[in-house]
Amino acid sequence: MSKKKQDFTGYEAEIIYTDGNDNILEKHGYRATDFPLDKLRLFFVNDTLMLPSEY
Repeated sequence: MSKKKQDFTGYEAEIIYTDGNDNILEKHGYRATDFPLDKLRLFFVNDTLMLPSEY
């Protein structure tokens, strides 16, 4: 998340759940995190969470 967006929302990170067609199902903001990556993409298919290389 950009510094400008962090300042605006008050969140350091967001997790956004979509249906794969850019329709947002759920969104959660977190005020503090030590997660090392700027972005992570995962797929949830048939009750299994997968990395893009596994999908």
